[in-house]
Amino acid sequence: MNFLNIDKKKFIVFGLANKKSVAAVIGKTLLAEGAELIHVVRSEERKKTAQKLFPDSRIYTCDVENEENIVRVRDEIASCIDAENGGRVAGIVHSIAFANYSEGMKPFHETIKADFLQAIDISCFSFIAIANHFKDLIARDGSFVTITISTTRMAAENYGYMGPVKAALNSSLCFLAKSFSDFSNIRFNAVAAGLLKTSASAGIPGYVDSYLFAEKAILRKKALTTQEAANTAAFLLSDRSSGINCQTIVVDAGMEVNYFDKDIITKAVS
Repeated sequence: MNFLNIDKKKFIVFGLANKKSVAAVIGKTLLAEGAELIHVVRSEERKKTAQKLFPDSRIYTCDVENEENIVRVRDEIASCIDAENGGRVAGIVHSIAFANYSEGMKPFHETIKADFLQAIDISCFSFIAIANHFKDLIARDGSFVTITISTTRMAAENYGYMGPVKAALNSSLCFLAKSFSDFSNIRFNAVAAGLLKTSASAGIPGYVDSYLFAEKAILRKKALTTQEAANTAAFLLSDRSSGINCQTIVVDAGMEVNYFDKDIITKAVS
């Protein structure tokens, strides 16, 4: 038995887009520990990508912006696993975020309502909806893990309204855990990752410069890897983390304590 004790246990991973996705790296990490994977992706195009990366895993499609799709994919997955392992999965990963800056980047106070509400729907409410509709498919001591950002208290201009959206996602953890405690021991936690080199991040205006700055601000002067975030997610999905609930676990290699790094200060004021 390996340390995580997830061998032959089933996990559902929402959100894979390509090989650089956090969801993809989490999936590879779980597979390496002997787990069985079920991937849920947004489109048929992404399904083809997922099938190449995970040829032995079941792949389903679901655009979470339409809640009926979440119900549909729940039923599709349930019909396939009902006879296996009591029809239960050990954990579910939510690695979904979307922002449509329909008129380009604007000052936060000029945020467009439709863009903000769509981002809340896809990036936050989808987590709540997945938890609700999949509650009977997850083991009574199972684990939900979502992916968020290392801090929602820093007003990064190029991240725009997604900071408050992620804050809403973080806040949902304790409310979901409290609701589920009436009938289970299911836990809800988040991996709050620092800046990562993913395709989705690359689409954020000015992200490369922010990423390079983060590398200088990290104590070890080396960027955070997606694998490091995935390792934390795998731990939170396992019963080795059974005492952790309603927590946002920051994975930033110590960046949050080092904004007054002397080298950065010297370059900034010179």
